[in-house]
This record gives sequence, structure tokens and C-alpha cells, in this order.
Amino acid sequence: MQWNRKQNMCAANQAELASGKCPMVNKDPVKIVAVIGPKGGVGKTSISANLAISLSRLGRKVVAVDLDLGASNLNTFLGIRKSKYTLDDFVLNKVDKLHEIVLETGIKDMGFICGGNIPGIANLHYSKKMKLIRNLSMLEHDFVLLDLGAGASYNVVDFVIISRQNLLVTTPEIPSILNTYSFLKTLVFRRLAMALKALDNKAILDLVERARDVDKNPHLKKMGDLVRTLGRIDERASDLAVEVLAGIRPTLVLNRIRSDRDENACAAIENLMKQYLGIEARRILHVHEDAAVGHAIAKMRPVMIERPDSVFAKDINEIALFLTQDT
Repeated sequence: MQWNRKQNMCAANQAELASGKCPMVNKDPVKIVAVIGPKGGVGKTSISANLAISLSRLGRKVVAVDLDLGASNLNTFLGIRKSKYTLDDFVLNKVDKLHEIVLETGIKDMGFICGGNIPGIANLHYSKKMKLIRNLSMLEHDFVLLDLGAGASYNVVDFVIISRQNLLVTTPEIPSILNTYSFLKTLVFRRLAMALKALDNKAILDLVERARDVDKNPHLKKMGDLVRTLGRIDERASDLAVEVLAGIRPTLVLNRIRSDRDENACAAIENLMKQYLGIEARRILHVHEDAAVGHAIAKMRPVMIERPDSVFAKDINEIALFLTQDT
């Protein structure tokens, strides 16, 4: 999707968004948290549903938002069979404000916004996406938890960008780890391109675009090489790139751990992040394999309610505690 002036967002505003300073998002006291599973089937939605419950039990007012556009199913993990409203009602302008479609879950201090399934919703028009972003930032909750879709589309990446904290869910398997790295690479280059547009220099944007293809441009294989080359064109570009990279600090959530060896799987991602993308993880959190998850899903009940004493529930509580303490 092309971002241009006709879409009513100037390059300066894009730079603010890329650096996490966009005035329309991240307003205190709302804390937007994105939960991402770059590869499908890693347990992202199960973690999202139960994390929302755990945060509410810590006394935080939470709303879980199903933004897996076009393939929403967060409601099933919460045991919600029917919804009076869905995101479709907001996207189609049947309601004016997002808070009008927040549903009660029966859990104290926890609301829910059911995902939409109308054709084409996965490719939100720019104006509708920005309206949704503005409304997310205005929800009167301590935490707005976004359950995002798999893959690395611009819609997914842009919702990650506006979030104050990102949880990247992966499993110890190599395909999942590689998908996580691929997502991070897309995120980094998306944010760099958005920020550097403010300099209005085609040579800079062309350079960033070429750096995506390391096979054709091996001299730009590492982020440090790209930053130095940007500085030769315009010192402001390298300074801005360094600022953007410093602001990208995702939290990795390694799910379905079965052994001590599995716990070390994220070391590979960390090395790739540092060496080739110039970014570091904020923290690595672990969620162990637990049969209680499958049993709860089969009953359409959250694990936190069905088996609050389980290993999975304990791990989710640790993540919730981390989010409440992280600033």
C-alpha cells in the first residue's frame, strides 16, 4: 500500500509514527500491546485470550481486540459464541466510535471487540485503518490487547508500529524462528522507510529499498553497513535510522517449550536481530507445553478459567506481570 499526500498523512507524521511518537497513539494511560504470531499455528490467539484475563485479574482494565482481520477466532478462545457487534460494524460505519462495540465478557474489568469477517477487511483502506488506530488510542482501558493476524502484511506491521509493547510469539521449530526473523526484517525496513521519507531524498529511499535484497546487495547485508552508507548521503539519515532502530525492542515469547534445549531456541533469533537488523529484544519470555491448553480449547473455555493452576496459566501470569511492570 502506498502512503502519500492524497492519503492525508505527511512525511513528518510518518516519521513520528515510525519512531513511536505519533500524537494519535500511545496516549497515557492506555497501553496498546500487540500480540503477533508471524507464522500461523504458534499459539498466538490462545496466549492473547488468556493474557487478557490475567491482566484483568491484576486489577487492570483490559479490552482484547481481535485484529486477525478476515480470520478472526479470538472469541472461541474466550468461550464467546455470539457477538452483538463485530469490527465490521465499525469498519462499515454502522457505529461511530470503537467503544460502542466493546462487549462484556463476564470477566471483571475485561471487555472484548470481536473481529470482522467481511470480504476485503484484511486489506483495510488507509483512511479506515487510521480511523481505527485513532479509536484504539481513545479506548478507556489500561491495556488494549491486539490479537493480530499471521504474516507480515503492512496492515499487521502498522498495528505493531503503533503499539507501545510488542509480543512476538514463536515456537522452537526452525520454520517458526525463520518466520519471526522475516517479520522483524519487514518491520525494521517499514519503519526506516516511513521515517526517512521526512528527508524527501529519493536516493535515500532507493538505498533502503535495495538493502532489502541482500543477494543483490551483499555490501548492505548488515544494518551497520546500511546506516554508514546512509550517512554518506545525508548525515541526518544515519542519525534518524539509529533513532528508529533504538526504538524497536520487541519482546519474544517462546511458546510450547518441551525441553531445556527448546528454551535456547531464541538465541538464534537474537543473534540474527543484532547482527543483521541492528536491534535487540526487550526480553525473552517462556511458555511451556501443557496439555491443559488443548483440553480447555476443546471445551471452548479459557485456560485461565478452566485450569488456573496449570503450568500454562503460571507462564501467562508471568507475562502479564512483566507487562504491568514494563514502562
